[in-house]
Amino acid sequence: MPEGNAMDLFSGWGPTIARGAWTTVEVALLSAVFGTLLGIIGASACLSRLRAVRVLANTYVTAIRGTPQLLLILLVYFGSTVALTRLMSMIGLTTGTVEIAPYPAGVFALSLIFGGYAAEVFRGALVAIPVGQIEAGKAVGMSARQIFLTIKCPQMLRLALPGLGNIWISTLKDTSLISIVGLSELMKASELATSDTRRALFFYLTAGAIYLALTLVSSLILHKLEQRSARGERMA
Repeated sequence: MPEGNAMDLFSGWGPTIARGAWTTVEVALLSAVFGTLLGIIGASACLSRLRAVRVLANTYVTAIRGTPQLLLILLVYFGSTVALTRLMSMIGLTTGTVEIAPYPAGVFALSLIFGGYAAEVFRGALVAIPVGQIEAGKAVGMSARQIFLTIKCPQMLRLALPGLGNIWISTLKDTSLISIVGLSELMKASELATSDTRRALFFYLTAGAIYLALTLVSSLILHKLEQRSARGERMA
């Protein structure tokens, strides 16, 4: 570290690390929101009465759960680039390569991954709801929409919360994989700082400490949410 900059612990890379950490949280939050919606749709499809819908949903879940996250991110990034380039070429808008920005590609890929795992969590939660409650709703004349919104959805979210919490923490850490396609999140910022300063141990330990802090805060919030959602529940 230069003498004139001895007081700068991060050698001028502090703001970049901070922006990278914020991008990590932002990408994880967006992926969790879209992934949760995909998970609910996927769980409903897995329990559909239509065989074709069930097969399609189970294929999606199996593909996501059986494929490495890094490979999925690469497939989404390069696959979407190829697909969009061909589409734009077919309609005559461009003859060159259309590249997808790393940010939307990363969010889309992590949303697919989150949704694949969340679908199984939601499916298990829906199956765990007592059938008698649903039959009681039908008996009093409730529509399928009313049954889902007032009976199924609240209990499904409560039962699925622990599993969703685990998926969220995994997603938070999996954002580091998007650095391979050029997104300047926490891991990429640490790599750039390391390349410039040659202080690999310091910046990677800093990144690890930030990931750990984000995980601990997430675990605390999730624990509070689980306690709140379990209020009024009879303990065994």
